[in-house]
Amino acid sequence: MMRAIIAREPGPPDVLTLVERPVPHPAAQEVLIKVAAAGVNRPDVLQRIGQYPMPPGASDVLGLEIAGEVVKLGEGVARWRVGDKVCALVPGGGYAEYAVSHEATVLPWPQGLSAEEAAAIPETFFTVWDNVFERGRLKPGEWLLVHGGASGIGTTAIQLAKAFGAKVITTVGDEDKARACRDLGADVAVNYKTEDFVAATKAATGRGADVILDMVGGDYVPRNYAAAGMDARIVQIAFLRGPQVSLDLLPLMMKRLVHTGSTLRPRSPAEKGVIAQALEAQVWPLIAAGKLRPMMDQTFALADAAKAHARMEASLHIGKIVLKV
Repeated sequence: MMRAIIAREPGPPDVLTLVERPVPHPAAQEVLIKVAAAGVNRPDVLQRIGQYPMPPGASDVLGLEIAGEVVKLGEGVARWRVGDKVCALVPGGGYAEYAVSHEATVLPWPQGLSAEEAAAIPETFFTVWDNVFERGRLKPGEWLLVHGGASGIGTTAIQLAKAFGAKVITTVGDEDKARACRDLGADVAVNYKTEDFVAATKAATGRGADVILDMVGGDYVPRNYAAAGMDARIVQIAFLRGPQVSLDLLPLMMKRLVHTGSTLRPRSPAEKGVIAQALEAQVWPLIAAGKLRPMMDQTFALADAAKAHARMEASLHIGKIVLKV
């Protein structure tokens, strides 16, 4: 048996409950990982309140990213061996002492990182790489506008964009977050409570952003169109202000914009594996060289998952929140 965290019903953070569950068995091409730490992400919060259903077959235990040690192999596993230190993207089950992952979404525990830092990587790095560099096609010298710069996604996007030669403008909610983003390399940090990010983006870039990464939605969508430059790519990854919007599509035509979006969790292991391969080839060497690492906010014990969720919902965090298992 093992300890794990589930939401006993949809609701506020205190619905998160520590339970005992059987240790899962790895199926074919899966590995069983003894979890050292698990990342906390906004989709976990949405799942807890009943707005992000699990994909078919996924565990009802929360958690999408982990770091730990491989302790058992399913049939047909080719790369990994018992004893390997790894981090992994999982479709669920991360807030637990043991979790299973398809071998394709397992990556080596990056050299020089703690368990908490390694667990803070998969969900955000997979998301940013796929949406900013694959869908958004960000190139060296271009401007990336990333909303929520102090979030796990935001801090990751800033670092990766700068590492690959782009320039970054980001939106934040206070000066402490703005300072943290600038320290990470953001060229401009805009307090959305006191400044207009559209005007600030145009002033900083002279032409508008080339790529926009947005998890806000709602009234930000038409403002993103206004902040975008010619031939810009806007990538939608969430809707914190809701998916419904009244929109003038004329700028989409006049600026030749591309507005796309994606979700990560429902994709097949093979699709996620392609992203994993790109990360290992392009990003893992940068981590090993000390050129980037996840920005950490606060670590909580597994039993204190409710406190971790409350911190995320209050938007108090700068960087990643992690559970130490």
